[in-house]
Amino acid sequence: MSPTGTNAASLDATKVCLAPAISGPRIRPGRALATPQFPAPALAGGSDASGAFPRLAGQPAAYLSRQLQDFRSGARANAIMSPIARALSPDDAADVSAYFASLDTPFPPLAAPDPNLVKKGSELAETGDPAKRIPPCSACHGKGGTGEPPTIPYLAGQYAQYTAFELQMWRQGFRRNSPEAMGLIAGQLDDEAIKAIAAYYQQARQPSPAAPAKE
Repeated sequence: MSPTGTNAASLDATKVCLAPAISGPRIRPGRALATPQFPAPALAGGSDASGAFPRLAGQPAAYLSRQLQDFRSGARANAIMSPIARALSPDDAADVSAYFASLDTPFPPLAAPDPNLVKKGSELAETGDPAKRIPPCSACHGKGGTGEPPTIPYLAGQYAQYTAFELQMWRQGFRRNSPEAMGLIAGQLDDEAIKAIAAYYQQARQPSPAAPAKE
């Protein structure tokens, strides 16, 4: 979500230059670094589906690396992630980010949200609300919330509880790592709009097909 997709993407794109280069050889050391820090569900990149923690699998590595830098600097704050990020060097953060970006963890089936809430969320996410000067989330996050690598994450399939929590953190000023974009927009959203956007994106990606049973 951004006031103007091009401008926000350009602002974020300048930040990626601060991160070390991310490539295939970083994946194995990234897993080694992540293993003692994360429980098994999180290590697979899919969290535990409770929504308390985000889905990380397949998110752009540059975006993940930037978030670790922000946890380290205090632009983002979290009792669990902040100390983990501070313990990582920039190269370590790039390795961990490359590992999670490389994962293709299946999307689990989740409880169906209120269809009326999803409809409202779809309108806000894909069209916005011009009367309230709220731009569509798709301006930056792509149609259907598929993301705009390397700097903008996908939202489709992300847990509604997590998405709503982060929007509230921006709205209340506790998350400060996108003041020119997300901070401004979240401040224009009321509780119902936040719930609707989060509900829409949770169901915007179909669950991954079940693996065939082994004989």
